[in-house]
Amino acid sequence: MTAFLIVRAEVDPAARDEFDAWYQDIHLQRIATAYGAAGAWRGWSAVNDNVHVACYEFADLAEVDRVTASDERSRMLGEFARRWQGQATWTREVVESIQAI
Repeated sequence: MTAFLIVRAEVDPAARDEFDAWYQDIHLQRIATAYGAAGAWRGWSAVNDNVHVACYEFADLAEVDRVTASDERSRMLGEFARRWQGQATWTREVVESIQAI
């Protein structure tokens, strides 16, 4: 079944515009390509203005496991931490689709 890597970031309001431009112009495409994602999307929460969510789609959990164990992921996390230190924190979820209608 399809699996998703979901990244939730809480962004300092003062950094929101810069974070949004960086994700739009650089990060979403870079991650999707580096990880070999089947698709990717992102957006801002309609409930909390400072929450950004990005979702990367993969064929199955094995693909997500491959990505999360990769050296590329470690490199990307380091880049994110250096770039947004003190301005954004993130968490991730891995979700396997078990039903669709």
